[in-house]
Amino acid sequence: MPIRTHRGRAAVYRRLWGWPLRSPKHLVAAVVALAAVATVVGYLLPEPAPSSNMAASRTRPPAHSAVVPPPTRPKAPPTISVPQGAPTPVAPDPAGLAVVEQWGKAWVDHPVGADRQQWLAKLRPYTTDEFLTEMSSVDPSNAGNVITGAAGAVSSTAGSMVVRLPTDIGALAVTVNKTPAGWRVAQYDKEG
Repeated sequence: MPIRTHRGRAAVYRRLWGWPLRSPKHLVAAVVALAAVATVVGYLLPEPAPSSNMAASRTRPPAHSAVVPPPTRPKAPPTISVPQGAPTPVAPDPAGLAVVEQWGKAWVDHPVGADRQQWLAKLRPYTTDEFLTEMSSVDPSNAGNVITGAAGAVSSTAGSMVVRLPTDIGALAVTVNKTPAGWRVAQYDKEG
């Protein structure tokens, strides 16, 4: 246990902190003195400049006692455009059907020994560039060998058609789109 003496800095601090606790009079005097110091410091410190909202609220009396919500900002328009409805169906374009038939003839024309690049070169005039890059992964030997019927439109809009093309390996659903260069095949899938 440390030895407490009546000398030194610790003894002075002990006397200062212990003085308010010696009697109720000392405690009341300490609280009053602390409040006076806080009041004087509050008057001496500069008051912060009021913002425009605070100044406006001080100058005019409140119109009513109800709380008014802050003004709302107008909502920004959505960034993604959503179509309002399905495209209007139109009669099939004979030029689009002719492109599908020409594409089908090039699609089944892959003699034994012909490589993929030769096959793709035959498809190029009838196919979009994007779909041609996908077609570069197709093995020509998996394509059909014979077109077994005429191409017929399944659905048709002003800029796109889905055409059914029957082959010896099953019917193909060929999507053909209208581009600045004319009708071009953009996709095909085997039906059922």
